[in-house]
Amino acid sequence: MTDPKTIAIADYDYPLPEERIAKYPLAQRDQSKLLVFKNGTITEDTFCNIPDLLPDDTLLVFNNTKVIHARLVFQKETGSTIEIFCLEPYQTAISEAFEQRERCKWLCFIGNNKKWKSGDLTKAVSGQQPAGTGHRSQVTYTLTATRREPVGNAWIVDFSWTGEISFAEVIELAGVIPLPPYLHREAENDDNTRYQTVYADPMGSVAAPTAGLHFTDEVFNRLKTRHIATEFLTLHVGAGTFKPVSSDTIGEHEMHTEKIVVNRSTIQHILQHAGKPLIAIGTTSVRTLESIYWFGVQLGKDSNAKAMHVEQWEPYEGDDTPTLGEAYGNVLAWLDSQSLDTLYGETRLIIAPGYKYHVINGMVTNFHQPKSTLLLLVSALIGDSWKDCYRYALDNKFRFLSYGDSCLLVP
Repeated sequence: MTDPKTIAIADYDYPLPEERIAKYPLAQRDQSKLLVFKNGTITEDTFCNIPDLLPDDTLLVFNNTKVIHARLVFQKETGSTIEIFCLEPYQTAISEAFEQRERCKWLCFIGNNKKWKSGDLTKAVSGQQPAGTGHRSQVTYTLTATRREPVGNAWIVDFSWTGEISFAEVIELAGVIPLPPYLHREAENDDNTRYQTVYADPMGSVAAPTAGLHFTDEVFNRLKTRHIATEFLTLHVGAGTFKPVSSDTIGEHEMHTEKIVVNRSTIQHILQHAGKPLIAIGTTSVRTLESIYWFGVQLGKDSNAKAMHVEQWEPYEGDDTPTLGEAYGNVLAWLDSQSLDTLYGETRLIIAPGYKYHVINGMVTNFHQPKSTLLLLVSALIGDSWKDCYRYALDNKFRFLSYGDSCLLVP
């Protein structure tokens, strides 16, 4: 296996004019353009036709994470604006954190932190009284933020609030949807729905799994007509997904940790589907599926693991590569031994040229930033053909990045 640590990120650069970055989504999700790379040939289509472009007996795997209103803007009495960007709950499971009432603790970035000399920040938030309290009249809640100690380049922040509502409701009312920084604009009302997939469910991401933004109920109905199977898993996308590779080689880049949640039935379905085409919807689905494989490799060496955690360079550090059936079988056996129906884990996996895919046969993904780890992941699947695909997209007026068009890659 090629050592990815020696890869020069300069080899994964390309010219992306500002005007080619889609600042807004199309009015109709499934009318975006679709670049199709199949067996070395590039064609283009419209996304709504993707059911007819998939191989027979395909299983599609989606990431159903929901983007939270992670940006909380507080106004100090001095007039200074402090932005608290909620990254993840601190020492609490994500599902539990959103159910908490009255107070919770999060790891956050703090914008304009130097202006926050001391004391608490408060913010008035308007919303309805909770269901079951009688008349659903408008009520004002008060959200308070208390800064604690730093953790790396983030801070621990204690949140407390008035009213009998959950933190999920608080952040929905008080926060703003966190658009990618490269859009260079503030979030608008339409972004609250358009920067979510139509199947988004468990809250937890600070960025959308953007390949899924193109799917509509109509497309799902056509998938059923073609007997294309679907499964859903969860990877909560962290802010690190936008972190550019600033080092000369990949070996010096540190991947961020992201949390995953996968039902046992999904793992079982993938295992039963082995030998037939499996196409991941988005790079986050790719990383989750492949990370589960590497957890299975870990379990083949030590079945007494306490939890799933896949490190950045794990796949590149040994020659032990069992079959998909063996690795996923190990995970199912471990879940049974732990009496668990759901796999909870973390991954820092980086997929770069030289990586051998063990689970997926293709992917649907948007067009990614130059010099990004996501571009490396694409290159690991289709090699240097990524350059041909991106050149074609630039020459044929495709729209780039989160709100842009997409591609179906089946090598």
